[in-house]
Amino acid sequence: MTGFGRTEGMIGNRQIAVEIKSLNGKQLDIFTKLPSLVRAHDIDIRTMLQNELVRGSIEFNLQIKQDGSARPMVVNKEMATYYYNAMQSIAADLQVSQDHILATLMQLPEVVTQEQPEQLSDEEWMAIKQFIQLSMEALMQHRLVEGAVIKAGLLANINTIQDVLSQIIPLEQDRMVRIKQRIQQHIAEHIPADQIDANRFEQELIFYIEKLDFTEEKQRLTQHCVFFKEVLDNNEISKGKKLGFILQEVGREINTLGSKANDATIQQLVVKMKDELEKAKEQILNAL
Repeated sequence: MTGFGRTEGMIGNRQIAVEIKSLNGKQLDIFTKLPSLVRAHDIDIRTMLQNELVRGSIEFNLQIKQDGSARPMVVNKEMATYYYNAMQSIAADLQVSQDHILATLMQLPEVVTQEQPEQLSDEEWMAIKQFIQLSMEALMQHRLVEGAVIKAGLLANINTIQDVLSQIIPLEQDRMVRIKQRIQQHIAEHIPADQIDANRFEQELIFYIEKLDFTEEKQRLTQHCVFFKEVLDNNEISKGKKLGFILQEVGREINTLGSKANDATIQQLVVKMKDELEKAKEQILNAL
């Protein structure tokens, strides 16, 4: 979601500079800094940004200068007089020096402003819109470059999870044998063999082993990884949230698999998958 775009040029005798910066954000947050001349078009600008940039924390700055220099400054004498009388009265009441009243006065809101026409012409506004469009396109190019790097990283994370899962599969049969042997050994140590109901023992053993079986988790985890890659490769403009939801499901299956593993080697492999998952979750926060 990060990016930057800037466009400069002349419209008549005015120098225009449009600057847009985008940072990561869960939603679309737009912050605009506009000269008074363009404030009437604030909603139009926000609509353009929303339609094109979709998501992120957007900082938009538009500057207008006359003939390459700042517009002349004007003093609002009525406002200055009002502030001056109020400040002089307060200073007298508090018996403090009035030496710096003028310097303070010139810094108060709306006392000194830029001389600007009341509104833009339609032709000037259309030209400014073109500048905004060019800045957004430049920003989107930044996003595309960053997105290619993020995509490669996410693909590597998911491939590693799939590779680690493939290492677990050969261990599954031995795991069940070890679990069964361990249970039989514990029972033999505490209960005489002639007091064990063989049929009931087999039933309970099958029930217990079924609870530890993670065949369904493996299948779902594989499906989620495949689906993640499919979404990653499609042409949707905004898919970061969808990929985030898929990663949540991947994490759920990995956690369940780990809780059922009951095997040190498999749990070590589960930790590796969790590590890759966390890396992917961090990267997905940067995705549009």
